[in-house]
Amino acid sequence: MDVSVMSGSSFDYYSANDDWAGIRDVKNACEAVQYHTGSSIRIWCNEQDMTYDYHWHTALEIIMPAENYYDVELEGTVYHIHPGDILFIMPGETHRLSAPPNGRRFIFLFDAALFVNIRGWSAIMTLISKSPLITKDAYPMVYEDVCVTLMRIRDEYFGMREYMEFTSCALMLNLFAKLGYNHIHEKDIFHSLSVSKQKEHIKKINDLLNYIDTHYTENLNLENMAAHIGFSKFHFSRLFKQYTGFTFNDYLNYRRLKAAEELLADRSISITEVALRSGFSSISSFNRLFKESKHCTPKEYRVLNMTPF
Repeated sequence: MDVSVMSGSSFDYYSANDDWAGIRDVKNACEAVQYHTGSSIRIWCNEQDMTYDYHWHTALEIIMPAENYYDVELEGTVYHIHPGDILFIMPGETHRLSAPPNGRRFIFLFDAALFVNIRGWSAIMTLISKSPLITKDAYPMVYEDVCVTLMRIRDEYFGMREYMEFTSCALMLNLFAKLGYNHIHEKDIFHSLSVSKQKEHIKKINDLLNYIDTHYTENLNLENMAAHIGFSKFHFSRLFKQYTGFTFNDYLNYRRLKAAEELLADRSISITEVALRSGFSSISSFNRLFKESKHCTPKEYRVLNMTPF
């Protein structure tokens, strides 16, 4: 991908964002993303030489430098990203942003509510979160497609086209699917198996992830899920970790915590009820796991996320 194409010099980067107040809504490390008026998408052409300290938000964020580097610390890992690199920041992940004295980068922000109810969303987000930096070397088979897709979304947005949000959502779903297929096929997840066995195992685990997505509130465990798809628990445990990067228990907790984040937005639901409706049998384990994941208690998360700015 030619970086000069990524610069998009034919667009006015500011008229599409003329509803922005000029400041970021960050309070107690929680950012309330200012989406484009009447939309669930915001794209910035960022040229500021500022550092944004540790914060998080409920949006999916994608960062693409176009001129000069950009530094991002994401959940304790530092990424020094260059023009052409693409970094994904999952909803709820704590991150810090640091810019050089000069440069330009595109910041894509999408309200996760656009995608969260689509079958397979949780599984795709799990795969992306384990390898958030997309580069030409690391993703040679899909990198060009990802770049082109994001540039098409950028052009829709800054061109202020009539069906911008509809088109952008369709393009993002296609991008997620490409990353999912890349993870399965190009990364050669089950390389020791025959092609027919790889397809069989991939289908079984994807079906299981979809099952978990709709049954996470139930009493699921390693043994009954292994039996559900016809594997021994030892074989299942190894294949599940190989495919998702999570142990089964860690993935189940991850999915339940994502459900809890959504429920916490409704202040009429008590935190104890949030825990139970997310699949946690113990309020103490819910509080402990939530704090480990979000670095704040469920109560603090609710206050931060719902505080009017």
